[in-house]
Amino acid sequence: MTSTRARRSAFWIALLTALSALAACTSSDRSDEKDRAAPSRAVTAALRTVERATGEAESARVRSTTDMGSELSMTADGALAWGDGLTGTLTITYTGGTTAETMRRLGTTSMEARYLPDAYYARMGDRFAEKADGKHWIKYAYDDLENLAGSSGADLADQMRGTAPHTSVKLLLSSTDVRKVGEETVRGERTSHYSGTVPAQGADPQTVDIWVDARNLLVKKVEKGHTATGQLTQTAYYSDYGAKATAEKPPAADTVDLKDLLKKRGGLGGGTS
Repeated sequence: MTSTRARRSAFWIALLTALSALAACTSSDRSDEKDRAAPSRAVTAALRTVERATGEAESARVRSTTDMGSELSMTADGALAWGDGLTGTLTITYTGGTTAETMRRLGTTSMEARYLPDAYYARMGDRFAEKADGKHWIKYAYDDLENLAGSSGADLADQMRGTAPHTSVKLLLSSTDVRKVGEETVRGERTSHYSGTVPAQGADPQTVDIWVDARNLLVKKVEKGHTATGQLTQTAYYSDYGAKATAEKPPAADTVDLKDLLKKRGGLGGGTS
């Protein structure tokens, strides 16, 4: 009985870890504007132009890799749109770490992730469906995440909504030491490289680097921080701005809400926090 409960808890923890990894380093700036030092006006003006241009592009193809120390490594590939709430579809592949091993034992090495303005949906494998009344999709409603774990759940919901590329530029605008590093080539394209440190909630400051093309569009970003399991690094490439990015809500009959799963299975380790 105890081992069954432990395996069950590990499964739900793995699901939430995989979810949070998609948003990895991205977080909203909660620093006090009055206490912020100001970077150079030229850099600030350039970044505001990049934020505006990238935001107005409204969609792009995305490819990313995420490493969370010994806990998880994964890749994501697909397209996202952010003109009217975050929308799009990514294929997530687990490539290493303890969470990936847990998912693999449960028959899931990759999954389809769908973003809609009010929720995130993850398609699991048949072995998961056997444990969830035949349902393959998990719905992570952002409102439910906010209620699931207090402020940490609210932070996760905000991060998921903020997966659009211009969020990284907004992060750099909160940095007190952001600077232009220089001109570099990214995938054969000449770009401008900017770098800075930004505040992280409950952790050491993280670093954000972005590379911007001649159209002031973000083409690459690297975010780095630390977790209890080691270095956290997320690298993303953005291309084909304006590409079509859509996501349909999965069939209700094949979908289970995360909150209902937790209630049915006794939560994480016996609770819902």
